Amino acid sequence: MTKKATAALLLASMAAPAATRLKELVSLEGVRDNQLLGYGLVVGLAGTGDRQQTLFPTQSLANMLERMGLTINPTTIQVKNTAAVMVTATLPPFAQPGSHIDATIAAIGDAPSLQGGILLMTGLKGPDNQVFAVAQGPLLLGGFIAGGGGNAKTVNHPTVGRIPNGAIVERAAPSVPLGNVVKLQLERADFTTATRVAEALNHRFGKVAHADSAALVAVTVPAEFQGDPTSFVSELERLTVEVDRTAEIVVNERTGTIIMGKDVRIAPVAILQGSLTVEIETTMEVSQPTSFGSGSTTQVVPKVNVGASQQPVRNVMLQQGATVEELVQALTSIGSSPRDIISILQNLKDAGAIEAELKVI
Repeated sequence: MTKKATAALLLASMAAPAATRLKELVSLEGVRDNQLLGYGLVVGLAGTGDRQQTLFPTQSLANMLERMGLTINPTTIQVKNTAAVMVTATLPPFAQPGSHIDATIAAIGDAPSLQGGILLMTGLKGPDNQVFAVAQGPLLLGGFIAGGGGNAKTVNHPTVGRIPNGAIVERAAPSVPLGNVVKLQLERADFTTATRVAEALNHRFGKVAHADSAALVAVTVPAEFQGDPTSFVSELERLTVEVDRTAEIVVNERTGTIIMGKDVRIAPVAILQGSLTVEIETTMEVSQPTSFGSGSTTQVVPKVNVGASQQPVRNVMLQQGATVEELVQALTSIGSSPRDIISILQNLKDAGAIEAELKVI
């Protein structure tokens, strides 16, 4: 592995962990986003719509025109400025009718680009097949296609676009009303963190909370907030808790990125690293016959050169309780590249010398 690898080595902060607000750690059970989906048509394209072999856009256009009082045969329609699309949106909790949400549009036919198109009124439905929002408007694309034939240039994805605030909520999102007991769902399940959340709530409001599991804390609304649970949730979100995190090493072998937390510990171990490089180079030489040779022809003769080099073995010693910082400094001191360190970490994990979870993504 060359030392000129472009991969980066990232080391997590070595400072003491700061307390985190409950607002960033938990969410209320039943208060959640809802995904919406719809099928629609994008019109106004400059000849970049679906092709004739894609039948459902023309059928959809004929159905829409029929609802407007114009009956035509779908097989007679030849339009290049229309594309069939799927529209997606996320309905946030407590969204009220009349509020606006973003919509994302993606082509489902063979339209090469949605640039310059306008989405016609499209109903967005939930899993229960009820329409919760309606989207319409001009698309914003993060890419484009220019040119034609063999001289075309495509940037990013011209078949996906967005309409910021392009969908109007027509029906309130289903959500669980706040009652006398609220349940907090931890974004990252952990028994220690759940216990600390319950302790922080009990310290602030009295004996009102207990951890049901590593991911759920049940909280009884105090008597002074019985008629105003919203204010109680607001007070709850402002509390801070020190999060307990497991020792982890995250490795991305595709980019050579390593992220390690401060709690990673290394057992006493010796690391030896060396490398053997073999280079094989083939050059082609032309063998030219003499001017007086008879029956001889010009030949191409390969010439192979083989070279080998081996670096001396480099080693580093780590003592009991070595930290991540000491590990990185030691590996860097012997000239290890990020990809070398990834291989060393995997070997250390197999040897049982790393007291952390190794995740490869």
